[in-house]
Amino acid sequence: MSAPDLRNISFHGIGTPNGPEREPDEHRYWVTKSAFLRVLDLCAEHPNIRISFDDGNASDAEIALPALKERGLTADFFPIADRLGTPDNLSPEALQALSAAGMTIGTHGAAHRPWTKALATDQHLELQDARTRIAEATGQPVDTAACPFGAYDRKVLQALRTAGYRTVFTSDARPAHPGNWLQPRYSVEADDTPDSVRARMLAPRSTKERAVDRAVLMAKAWR
Repeated sequence: MSAPDLRNISFHGIGTPNGPEREPDEHRYWVTKSAFLRVLDLCAEHPNIRISFDDGNASDAEIALPALKERGLTADFFPIADRLGTPDNLSPEALQALSAAGMTIGTHGAAHRPWTKALATDQHLELQDARTRIAEATGQPVDTAACPFGAYDRKVLQALRTAGYRTVFTSDARPAHPGNWLQPRYSVEADDTPDSVRARMLAPRSTKERAVDRAVLMAKAWR
């Protein structure tokens, strides 16, 4: 019998963002604390859910960490290296606290730019230097990555493989398979509720939908 589908669910900011958007549609992915806690309770009920957090907002440590610990959950965190230690973002000490609590710390790149464009000129900065800075902050090796804006193509994936990343996360909004190198995720948005997450991210997939999922992911990986 095959293993059940894995549902990767990612969060970004929690609470109320300070200041204007740093990139278009950023606030679309900020959820209130109460909504986050309700969705997290739902996640705790499903052992096939893997939780992650992108961007390295301060709310990862201030709100998400105690909520995860209270529920006995772990998660993957993908900070942006250039934002470490800046206002409203994770500090090196906060990253260390996440790591000490059993959370996995990966990389979301150096400057939060789509790797489909940035790697043409700044591959070492985005895939190597950013990873080194995050690893130095945590004192732990970094071998997982989340593609900024979910953007990737064949060249990006080849660069990530060459750089030795163990697992790469995207934003393809489809089920994943445990152990696969490439892991699609669903993103929680500002207006999501436990009911919408259950319907949009956790509903069983038909045979036809599974075939479409495989075809779409293969096409994206080879374009």
